[in-house]
Amino acid sequence: MSEAVEKVRAVLDRMGAPHALAPRLASVLGPQPAAELDANPWLLLRLPQVTVDQADYCARRHLGDAARPDDPRRLGALVGHTLRTAARRGHTAIEEKRLATVVGQLGVADPRAALEAAVAAEEVALFESGDEADDDTDFEEGGVPDLPDLPDPERHYAPYDVGHAEERLGEQLLRLIGGSEPIMDPMTAAETLDAATSDGGFAISDTTREALLTATLRPVTVVRHGPGDQAEAARTLLCLAAIARESQVGIAVVAPTAQTAAAVNADLDRLLGADDAVRDDGERGPGDGDGAGESGANAGAGGVAGAGAADRSDGAPETDGAGATNESEGDDWAEGSEEAGETGGPGETGGVEGLSGLQESGAGAGAGEAPGPEGTSTTEVTQGAAETRGPGGTTGNQGATANTGEAPVRAVSLAALLSGATVSAGIVVLCESMSLGVARMADLVARCVDDAHLVLLADPDQAPSASPGRVVEDVAASRTAHVAVLADDGTPSPVAVLARAVSEGEWPDVAAPDREVVRVPASSGEEAAHRVTQLVTDSIPRALGIDADQVQVVTCREDGPAGARALNTACKERLNPGPGAHGGFDVGDRVVLVAEGPGYGPGDTGYLRAMAEGAVIELTGGTRVTVTDPSALRPGWAVSVAVAHGGRWPAVVAVFPPQVPVSRPQAYTALTRATRHVSVVDATGGALETGVRETLAPDRSTRLALVLRAG
Repeated sequence: MSEAVEKVRAVLDRMGAPHALAPRLASVLGPQPAAELDANPWLLLRLPQVTVDQADYCARRHLGDAARPDDPRRLGALVGHTLRTAARRGHTAIEEKRLATVVGQLGVADPRAALEAAVAAEEVALFESGDEADDDTDFEEGGVPDLPDLPDPERHYAPYDVGHAEERLGEQLLRLIGGSEPIMDPMTAAETLDAATSDGGFAISDTTREALLTATLRPVTVVRHGPGDQAEAARTLLCLAAIARESQVGIAVVAPTAQTAAAVNADLDRLLGADDAVRDDGERGPGDGDGAGESGANAGAGGVAGAGAADRSDGAPETDGAGATNESEGDDWAEGSEEAGETGGPGETGGVEGLSGLQESGAGAGAGEAPGPEGTSTTEVTQGAAETRGPGGTTGNQGATANTGEAPVRAVSLAALLSGATVSAGIVVLCESMSLGVARMADLVARCVDDAHLVLLADPDQAPSASPGRVVEDVAASRTAHVAVLADDGTPSPVAVLARAVSEGEWPDVAAPDREVVRVPASSGEEAAHRVTQLVTDSIPRALGIDADQVQVVTCREDGPAGARALNTACKERLNPGPGAHGGFDVGDRVVLVAEGPGYGPGDTGYLRAMAEGAVIELTGGTRVTVTDPSALRPGWAVSVAVAHGGRWPAVVAVFPPQVPVSRPQAYTALTRATRHVSVVDATGGALETGVRETLAPDRSTRLALVLRAG
């Protein structure tokens, strides 16, 4: 235990607070945490688990009669606590009158004085914005004209880190908007698109063509898409790569997480026919060796992230020509699954045996495994991962063509990109943009060169980011950027059909002849947990040929019998039992990162491979990173919807426990984490449909649109 933590524990002793708070307080209170806490016991409110009443009790123990309700230290801490609570709900800043009302509800007699105390103590940041005077006023000779009364400036308060991150993001976006010229003229861009689609042997919709032209001409573009547009998105990336190559500006494609970078690269490989067996999105399980292929961060050297899983022909069901699944092996499969549920109504598969009847020929072939080229090894994060302009103005292995079977552009994770230098590419594309809040988006935009064109690929029906902000919506609403639409004219998959219906407030029966969508009813949280482990460890691998390490459980709550904690415990018992020898983890455990570090970021999933100077985690795609902060790791077989946002996996088990409010964006986001299959474990007793129909995401209070308009 560090000396700083020991000193904090001593202060906590004097105020009657538990020692368990010491490590976290030592990390959030600055270079002298014990001295700060000793001088201001209300700093306990920096921790989300501490209530106002608890902080007041500790202050009275520590300060005696000096602990007054109107103490400026208390007032400032209450305002900071209120804003941090709002930030955990997604708000970046709160308008002054609204904040004063909330603070007054905490029993503060003079909320305005509390706001002033918070600003003086640097607990919060104050931002002002308003209309500026007209600089073109004509001053008539011999007099001063009457000037109109200007409205009072809008005053917003924010936690220091969140408020300044949003301000920084606005400034960086304005830098791109003000400093960029068109990459090509419209005619040349149209000719380049024609050549790219012809050489690649694919077509794009007219809507997508318009979006590509907009991104070529405009410095910042929000490109909206729907749940079934992954293939069109891959075609879009290839077209943008062609534009970057022809104009010699380079391109960088970024994904929020390593697993989504691998999924994007797998989409590109499928499009170009690099490997008829490309089916998986890159994640490897506890028994895999070191030859899983290159990560996105190193794909420029020729690695193909996400390639190598079994084609549907290896593990998909046979059909009779009318779309019916061959049931020849259904009885044998069902016997291996306990307590299989009953089949639902027309068009709906009910219970776990909604997967029955599928052939098992791909189950043992490692359909979820992605062995790489012989002799390759996993990539250590020891070098810069930023995309830079290569020969001819391209990036990575841009020189490849469709005939080589290698995509001319590769996606990298945001964490890998940020671990390198400035991104010199002239086109920067961010996939799954809805998942990023203001802080990480600011980090990305700050790395772009002045003349870069930023393209934000975003599905507007997804839930807002888990971190504060609503970046994509604010950028679009500011009217300082351009908005375009990507659309795939092809037939959507059953998963996309269901997701699109959910986005419109419905949950219909969906025809899924290959069991791409399965609904599994459960009568309780305990039964839901049983169904989940059955699906992950048996049903999906046996029936669909998707290995357990390719299946992600996404649940709507952390606690409870069907929450992430309980489901992780159950999955570990089945998939990697052990004593938890390393801080509750064992080598081979699946983990999720919940903090940023060298080469990794929130939402990255992987496997614990070793314990050295820290935990050695192998991320999706093969990159290995060392995590020295134990608090950055969580069990990763099951995650919440918020943690899963920004990730994509071949198969998802979406869990809706009983007595948990469900919203439309939450359900939509859970469904769209799957690229091939989704099993919906529903223990809500009808509340799932009600939530999808009636409950939208709560609004967020932000300043980004104001910052952009003011610039």
